[in-house]
Amino acid sequence: MSFKLLVVDDEPAILNVIKAVVEPLGCDVVTMQDSRLAAELVNTQKFDGILVDAKMPHLDGFELTQRIRASPSNGEVPILMLTGNDDVQTMREAFKAGITMFLGKPITQERLTRVVNVLRSALLKEKRRYARLIFRTPVTCKWEDHGPRHLKSNSVDISEGGMALVEAKDLKLGHKLDLELKLPGAVELLRLRAKVVRKIPPDGAGVQFINLAPNDRNAIQRYIIGFVKS
Repeated sequence: MSFKLLVVDDEPAILNVIKAVVEPLGCDVVTMQDSRLAAELVNTQKFDGILVDAKMPHLDGFELTQRIRASPSNGEVPILMLTGNDDVQTMREAFKAGITMFLGKPITQERLTRVVNVLRSALLKEKRRYARLIFRTPVTCKWEDHGPRHLKSNSVDISEGGMALVEAKDLKLGHKLDLELKLPGAVELLRLRAKVVRKIPPDGAGVQFINLAPNDRNAIQRYIIGFVKS
């Protein structure tokens, strides 16, 4: 299984080193020098892990991390910070921003390989959480918009993090929904809380699950787990 990683650093030499070391470990690497463009990219593409430099022009690693944590699809992705400072204040600021782990400079092949292997389980968990499977079933959507509203839609796919719906043109970005659907082989309906995070032309919507109950999460995981193997 390959992992999709985003690496953001304003130094091309460092980007080249990371790409050369990490790709043979089973990773597809996207490199970017401009942190502003990276902040836009995380709103449109899903990554399994992200590496950011601490000191960059425009948005530094702390600001970029905050943008990533606020993005619809990458809010919980493992984030590794590259830094030459290992003082307590830097680490405290980084963890507050949402950093998962640090890698000190200068970067060596051995240290980079070790930290990627340490993060592998977190990368796999993130990939499984967003692995989308074709999944077609009727879905009832209920929400409040100047009074109770509901519609009958159909799913297109499902992941541990959310699903895509069609015949859902009445749903608007930001709507919080109550969903009812049934997984293959299940006896009871799943009742899930979700939020509309994107519109899918011509009449679809992407929803993100909110605060899944353990039983509901386990049911979705059992359905998905056989399709996404380590």
